[in-house]
Amino acid sequence: MIATTIEYQKAQEELKDLEDRLRRLEQSNPGGSKRFTKAGIRKMIARLHEELAVYEGSEEAKHPESK
Repeated sequence: MIATTIEYQKAQEELKDLEDRLRRLEQSNPGGSKRFTKAGIRKMIARLHEELAVYEGSEEAKHPESK
């Protein structure tokens, strides 16, 4: 669970990295020989999207503390 602005930024970076990794995998293996790997990456991306959405709706996102 994302609780701070720093964790939120790290999650956004991780999401971008995962999306880039999935894009490279899809380009190098368009036939689907890496289906399980792609599915795992998609699952991680979905989880991060959910966590980011929860954080974006939280009070911390609306009123970040200076740390």
